[in-house]
Amino acid sequence: MTLSLYVPVASPVHRTPAGLKLGLLAALAVALFLVDGLAVVGGTLAAVLLLGLGAARLPWRSVLAQVRPVWPWLVLLFAFHLVVTDWHTGTVVVLRLLALVAAAAVVTATTRVTELVAVVEWLARPLTVFGVRPARIGLVIAMTLRFVPLVAERAQRIRDAQAARGAERFRFRSLVPLLVQVLRLADTLGEALDARGADAPVPVRRGRAGASTS
Repeated sequence: MTLSLYVPVASPVHRTPAGLKLGLLAALAVALFLVDGLAVVGGTLAAVLLLGLGAARLPWRSVLAQVRPVWPWLVLLFAFHLVVTDWHTGTVVVLRLLALVAAAAVVTATTRVTELVAVVEWLARPLTVFGVRPARIGLVIAMTLRFVPLVAERAQRIRDAQAARGAERFRFRSLVPLLVQVLRLADTLGEALDARGADAPVPVRRGRAGASTS
């Protein structure tokens, strides 16, 4: 399993600026929650899949790998709406969320992490007047995007080890070794960041007038 969500393929979607793709993703999220038509939501999902598998030339396995973790939640959500509302509402909600997840998968698969981080840091730059560090926000985004496939890989290793011992499926108690490995990774990462001064205070720059009077 690859440790990166980015799929290196030459396509027009890959060459599209990261800021434009994130802006279109945000606009799609707003637009989808403003419509309730089943045909519109279903057509949007089909268009997103056509964009990812056709224009972006992504392997269907890579898109499916990013969408697969949300399937249990979508099934539960549909069952909830069957009980509380009706099947039409449940179908629209599930297709809406599935379209957003697929669109986000296309964006992350066609955009390098460095490009996404650069856009996030640019958007957070006005917050520097409140003492916010855009570089730290970008670091959090980068680590999140890196840790998602890394944790998935560790879970796959545990699943394969259980299958070798005769276990048919991933059991609940298997979350314990996965949690231990994740905590070890987080501790190692924290030590590495501390050693590089990631949590050091921002140096205060003094003006010439202040320097001359001191």
